[in-house]
Amino acid sequence: MSRSVKGTIVVEGQELVISNPNKLLWPEMGITKAIFLQQLTALSPWLMKHCQDRYLTTIRFPDGVHGKSFYQKNCPQPAPDFVHVSEHDNISYVKPDSLPTLLWLGNLASLEFHASFDRISDPAHPTEWVLDLDPSLEEEPRIMEAASLVGDLLHSLGIQSVPKTSGATGVQVIVPLIPDLTFDELRRIGEFVGKYLSDKHPGLFTIERLKKNRGDLIYIDYLQHYQGKTIVAPYSPRARIGATVSTPLFWEEVRRNAAITDYNLLNIMSRLHREGDLIDRTAPQSLRPILSFIDNKGR
Repeated sequence: MSRSVKGTIVVEGQELVISNPNKLLWPEMGITKAIFLQQLTALSPWLMKHCQDRYLTTIRFPDGVHGKSFYQKNCPQPAPDFVHVSEHDNISYVKPDSLPTLLWLGNLASLEFHASFDRISDPAHPTEWVLDLDPSLEEEPRIMEAASLVGDLLHSLGIQSVPKTSGATGVQVIVPLIPDLTFDELRRIGEFVGKYLSDKHPGLFTIERLKKNRGDLIYIDYLQHYQGKTIVAPYSPRARIGATVSTPLFWEEVRRNAAITDYNLLNIMSRLHREGDLIDRTAPQSLRPILSFIDNKGR
């Protein structure tokens, strides 16, 4: 049995114990815990921004991406004094509100960060609407084509959107919102979009909820966007062999059939420094006119 190695670092005035810094978390990429914490530090301004005011769920991989994993909602114990929590439904969620907290989670091998759709400050009115394109196949060469069709439809409706890789197999289409609609109202828009695309492209899309009945179709999941549910946060790493990162894209990249595996922990910072956060480029908008159009169409 290898001897456990520990050391301490001081970040923003807080002392953190780092255990086994040389442990390989992504062996194929040569990413040790020390490298992961370095990359997490670089990503922290963007990752914390997209997790702010939300309930955080992490997925921990104590022995790296090939080992066992588990979801963590409750704050791990013991927790340092600098870690803050939000209480909700008898769960103490960690607030990722500082770099020391993020690195503390990283040291515990929290490799993925999933944020709730509902905000802590106003749970009833979301600040974005998300359509999750979920392939039935583990490798789906049509996923960018599918995302492009969704983007084109939204554009024709006057809706500005941002595509984002899940970092796994799918793509999520994000629409920043003025918070004037409820989750239920946005579900009605999602149902309209999902049904339209499934009818127009029956060989590509489905809104069938049961995976066993989807065949090889891409599921337009408009139901996932709801209170109590989560999405992998923009710029969260994923526990995949290639150390992929959930990455917002330009629509031009989607149309050029970008690969989800193109964006990983070792190259994401050069992209961020070059392009910035693409989600910031889209101003919040109201979908109330779209909802009114759908309601009138149904009469």
